[in-house]
Amino acid sequence: RRADERRTQDMNSGLCPAPLCLGEPGAFDIPNVSDPAYFCRSNFASASGNKDAGQDVKFAKGTTTLAFKFNDGIIVSVDSRSTMGAYIASQTVKKVIEINPFLLGTMAGGAADCSFWERNLGMQCRMYELRNRKRITVAAASKLLANTVNAYRGYGLSMGTMITGWDETGPQLYYVDSDGTRLKGNIFSVGSGSTYAYGVLDNYYRPDLTVEEAIDLGRRAIYHATHRDAYSGGINNLYHVTKDGWVKVHAMDVNDMHYEFQEEKKNAMSS
Repeated sequence: RRADERRTQDMNSGLCPAPLCLGEPGAFDIPNVSDPAYFCRSNFASASGNKDAGQDVKFAKGTTTLAFKFNDGIIVSVDSRSTMGAYIASQTVKKVIEINPFLLGTMAGGAADCSFWERNLGMQCRMYELRNRKRITVAAASKLLANTVNAYRGYGLSMGTMITGWDETGPQLYYVDSDGTRLKGNIFSVGSGSTYAYGVLDNYYRPDLTVEEAIDLGRRAIYHATHRDAYSGGINNLYHVTKDGWVKVHAMDVNDMHYEFQEEKKNAMSS
């Protein structure tokens, strides 16, 4: 009621024209047109790769994120470059969202969409804990996110995320995207550099990797993706998820990795 009174007062005072009086506290603004869904589809539709949905505003996305399960937990490894087409907007984007001490989410696609909705997921997970007095499972958390984005399907969201963590059933890894797709698996890579990362992962992945080998595989896969994909780069942030929660292992510049691996290759060829 107070919001209605404030809006009416602003309208009468001429401070806020009627068509622009949106954004009540706790509300989620939609375009102020007769058909918001059609407006979003025609102007902001998400089309990945070389596909085109005929939208007026083109999403120019690029990233590399990956995660895989092994006997000693889960490795999550990402780059940190944010691009707008050929323009590199940032080299220090945090693409791993720390949902809670046992849950991690990755972001690929629209940075704002992933960041907002995964933080919203953190709120939903905390509410679940308060209501049920137990930690939410990874499956339930990924389902909450899938349900949320499915409700906004066709409104132009651009998200390709992984939800991973450790619960009473052990290590779990799920892929969730803005179409509402939800997949359970052992290895996922998402983003423009994912094909290069998959090449390394498919070659060297084993469930019985040691922790050191798994960490090395995670950083090598990201390095090779950043080396070949112009839209990936910056810092490699790598996390290890165990039964005691997640641990951030390192934040390493991919340029440093390049010289390290080139020197390693040179020594191997000379021996």
